[in-house]
Amino acid sequence: MTRLAYQPASTLRAGMHGITAATVAKFALPMPAGPTQPAPMPGRQRTRLWELSPSLHCSIIGTCLTTGELRRAMGKFAKADISHLNDHDLHSEAVGLCSHHNACAKLLHKTLDQRHDGVVRQFSRLQGETAVLDAWRTARQAGDIPGAYWAVLTHPDIHPTGIRQAFGDVHMLSHLIGSANRADVKRLAVLEAEKDALLAKVERQQCCLHDAITTRDATIRQLGTLAAAAQSRAPTEAEAEDALAGFRHLVADLEARLAAEIGRRERLETRVADATEACQRHERRAIQAEAERDQLSGELRAMEACQAIAAPAAHLPAERVLYVGGRPGSVEQMRQALEAAGGELLAHDGGQHDHPSLLAGLISQAQRVVFPVDCVSHDAALTVKRLCRQLGRPWMPLRSSGLASFVAALGSGAS
Repeated sequence: MTRLAYQPASTLRAGMHGITAATVAKFALPMPAGPTQPAPMPGRQRTRLWELSPSLHCSIIGTCLTTGELRRAMGKFAKADISHLNDHDLHSEAVGLCSHHNACAKLLHKTLDQRHDGVVRQFSRLQGETAVLDAWRTARQAGDIPGAYWAVLTHPDIHPTGIRQAFGDVHMLSHLIGSANRADVKRLAVLEAEKDALLAKVERQQCCLHDAITTRDATIRQLGTLAAAAQSRAPTEAEAEDALAGFRHLVADLEARLAAEIGRRERLETRVADATEACQRHERRAIQAEAERDQLSGELRAMEACQAIAAPAAHLPAERVLYVGGRPGSVEQMRQALEAAGGELLAHDGGQHDHPSLLAGLISQAQRVVFPVDCVSHDAALTVKRLCRQLGRPWMPLRSSGLASFVAALGSGAS
C-alpha cells in the first residue's frame, strides 16, 4: 500500500471484514465484574475516538463516514493531494492513525461529531446503558445506523458488553455489502453524486436569488431617495409621471426575475426529493439482494464441503503455495486438493495463533502467495504485500475463503 507522506509506517488494526469469532473474543473488552451495571459517574464525558479499542476503529470509519467525507478529512490532515490512494488504502491508513492520540485522530473525531451532531445530542440525553441500547435497537431497526453507532460507542454510560453488542450488530450488517447488489450500489453512487450536484446548484441559485433581492431592495431605496428629492424640488406633473413609470417598470422586471428564480429553485428541490427517494429505494433493494447473496453463499459452501477432494486437482498447478488467513476447515480442503495435483500448501492463519514473524520464511519457500480478502486482517494483508514485493514472489487476493475461489484463482493463474 502507498503510505501517506505525513505519517511513518505503523501497525494497522484488524477491521470488520474477515473477523472470526476467535478474533472478536481476542479483542473483546472485559466484562463488568458484578451482575449489576455501575451507576454513571457525574460529569463523565463522552469517550474519544483514540480511547476506544483499536478493534472498533475499522467499523467506525467504514460505517460512520462516507468515502467522500473520509477523503476530505484525510486531505485536510495530509495537506496534500491524496487522489492517488484508492479507497481501501485510505481507509486502512485512517484506521491505523486512529489508534493513537494524534492530530489525525482528533480531526476524525471532530468530523464524526459534526457529521452526526443531531444523533449524538439525542443520545446524550439518555442515562444508563439500558436506555442507550434500547435507543440503539430502535435506530438499527429504522436503518439509522451510522450516527447511532457513533453515539453508542462514545456514550459515557455504555459498558464493554454494550459496545460488544453494538459492534456485533454492525459486523453482521456489514455482510450485506457484496457483489450481488453491485448494480444497485453503482446506481446509488450515481444518484448520490447527482443529489450532491443538485444541492450545490440549489445553494448557488439561492445565493443568486439573495443577491437579486438585495439589489432590488437597494434600487427601491435609491428610487425612494430620488423620489423624495424630486418632491422636495416640486417636480412637474410630467416628470413625476415619467419617474413613476420608470419605477413601475423596474419593479415589474425585478419581480419577474424573482419569480423565475423561485420557480427554478422549486424545480431543483423537487429533483432533489426524487433523487433522495430513489436512493432510499435502491438501498432497500441492496439490503434484500445481500440477504439473498448470503443464503446462496451458504449453499455454495455446503456444496463445496460435499464434493470430492480430487475433483479440482486437474485445475491446480503442481506448485508450493502459501495460504494466509482463511478458515481451518477450508484450508484443509485446499491442502488435500493441491497435494492431489502434485503441489504443496503452506498455511499461516494471519496472526491469530501463528506469529507474524513466520511470514517472511514461509513466503521465501513458496512459489506464490494467496489470501482471502473476506477472512484476513489488515495487518496480515499489508505484511504479505510488502514481503512479496521484497522477495519477488507473486501474490493474489482471493474473493472469498472458500475452496471454489482457491481453485478458480490458481487454475486461471496456472493457465
